[in-house]
Amino acid sequence: MRRYRRCMAVMLSVGLLAASVTGCSSGGGDDRQIIRIGHNQATDHPTNIALLAFEEYIESELGDKYNVEVYPSELLGSQTDMVQLTQTGAIDFCVASNSILETFSENYTLFNLPYLFASEEAYHAAMDDSEITDPIFESTKQAGFEAVTWIDAGTRNFYTVSTPVETPEDLRGLKIRVQQSPTNIEMMDRLGGSATPMGFGDVYTALQSKVIDGAENNEMALTSNGHGDVCKYYSYDMHQMIPDILIGNCDFLDELPDEEREIFEEGFRLVNEVEREEWVKAVEEAKSTAENDQGVTFIYPDITPFQEACLPMHEAMLEQYPDLEPIYQQIQAYNEQYPVEAGEQEVQ
Repeated sequence: MRRYRRCMAVMLSVGLLAASVTGCSSGGGDDRQIIRIGHNQATDHPTNIALLAFEEYIESELGDKYNVEVYPSELLGSQTDMVQLTQTGAIDFCVASNSILETFSENYTLFNLPYLFASEEAYHAAMDDSEITDPIFESTKQAGFEAVTWIDAGTRNFYTVSTPVETPEDLRGLKIRVQQSPTNIEMMDRLGGSATPMGFGDVYTALQSKVIDGAENNEMALTSNGHGDVCKYYSYDMHQMIPDILIGNCDFLDELPDEEREIFEEGFRLVNEVEREEWVKAVEEAKSTAENDQGVTFIYPDITPFQEACLPMHEAMLEQYPDLEPIYQQIQAYNEQYPVEAGEQEVQ
């Protein structure tokens, strides 16, 4: 199945590039330029809802020139495939995990650090600060794409098939799926688990067949992707708050006239706003469904031992990438302004 998907993505890339050469027309007498956006979430996911709002907004403002098409559920290939398609201009935008973008720019390593943000309030405030995000978002321009907005993906936590995770020691001997990033692999090593990188689309089968013992993600993975049908323990260790990133092809963005570019910028702001509103509702619904329909038990461990195991990664990263220290310190200022409140973890 993975080979079929990858072949389809390559074939699609060739087809889309051919379409761009012939004028990006949608055919049938419609001479509008097609704008293609890909992502890996289901149609009822906050990301897709936000991108449909973007589609509606752009077409309401520039519908005589552009026809926006949103492709959910990895229809254009895996996230890595879609990033490569965006690089080449075969598609115009895609949503990619920050962990994948780490392989294109070392600056994204910062957002992958476990326990970088003290609270969700600090996370949101930092991500809304352009002084923090611009140096990172613009660092992939030489690769042919840049970030245009961030998308809230909540907190990442461990969930397991049969072993409740209440301390790092509970992870020892467990094979845990992580995103394909060096930072995530090191995090699991420090916490005592066995990191098993794999594409998100392969996780359900791996859990079901017991190739892995668990994974780490937000609550939506339990319901939208069915992982709660197999994993019965979800532990709020809150090890990461990693944004998803909407990236755009640089050539497409740079060629937009100033007036159109401002309309697109407003559309990007709309994506962020709608997704965040939908995210809050979706998480509440996912927790209720997971607990009541799938039989998932939610665990609220003391996160201090997890933090202590991972904090040396902060020092090591700053030694390796000293240029990121000013941004790191700006984030720490938000952490001081928005510390985690007593009891806050239990009510999220």
